[in-house]
Amino acid sequence: MSATTTATPVTIRTFAIDKAHSEVTFQVRHLITKVRGRFEDFSGTIALDAAQPEASTVTFTVNAASMNTSTPDRDAHLRSEDFFFVERYPTMEFRSSHIRKKSEAIFEVRGTLTIRGVSKEIALPVTYLGEAKDPWGQTRIGFEAETTLNRKEFGLTWNAALETGGLLVGDEVKVSLAIQALAQ
Repeated sequence: MSATTTATPVTIRTFAIDKAHSEVTFQVRHLITKVRGRFEDFSGTIALDAAQPEASTVTFTVNAASMNTSTPDRDAHLRSEDFFFVERYPTMEFRSSHIRKKSEAIFEVRGTLTIRGVSKEIALPVTYLGEAKDPWGQTRIGFEAETTLNRKEFGLTWNAALETGGLLVGDEVKVSLAIQALAQ
């Protein structure tokens, strides 16, 4: 009697982030209101296994100098050594290490986020928006994610004391991702 083995088909598909149909935004308290901005240059790859999401992986890189808050002087300060120090740390990176399915469309994506040379493990709540074919027959997938990071944990510690008490810049930064990726 001989044993028969059945090969399990590989179901991992690779998708590249479509920058033209995606966005990376942030907001942080400044004085008494919130300043909003975005990063305009980023890239990434999603290796998606729809049958076994835990086998999927994500890599994501942001060009730190591509930030835009619509205020050139503020953007120059954010690029300086006081904040992102883009001359020394030109990119921010995320690499997943574990993906856990929480419901049909909600996932927890754990991985290492590196900002300004400081790497920390984070858990990113991700909503899978689905898959569709565009009018040209290309397969696309969509995701959204939002998290709050403490900027000080990544070496972004600059601040200024206010005459009335408190600090000029808040520690918590809300980061939002709206990602559309194209099958490769």
